[in-house]
Amino acid sequence: MIQKKSFFSTFASTVSDWSGKPMTFVVAFLLVLAWAVTGPVFNYSETWQLVINTSTTIVTFLMVFVLQNSQNRDGKALQAKLDELILTSQASNKYVGAEKLDEKELLAMSKDLEREAVVLEGKAEAKATSRRRAAAPKTS
Repeated sequence: MIQKKSFFSTFASTVSDWSGKPMTFVVAFLLVLAWAVTGPVFNYSETWQLVINTSTTIVTFLMVFVLQNSQNRDGKALQAKLDELILTSQASNKYVGAEKLDEKELLAMSKDLEREAVVLEGKAEAKATSRRRAAAPKTS
């Protein structure tokens, strides 16, 4: 059940995609270079400095919201996919929604998983050893 994206989500996705392209960096670099080259023309005045300071501050301020929106949506989509994998596998369903737990609960869950991993690693090693023994040529 996929819903139509809101205007801001579409805008944020588009801006995020463009902001990560090499050409966008080149354009930004050329703008800064053009500003720097005009320094002598404007005698490095306070207004000349204010142009770059104000421009970069405004762009940075707005980009924080745009990129955060994209990152939040990406994180939620990834979490939904992981939850689906958990629910359709033999994994324990107790991990669905784990991102909503507090730090203490997450730490406890992480330690439980570490213990389970050690146990499984031991079982796998024992099984591999028994297979190697069974496959070894018998000498009489």
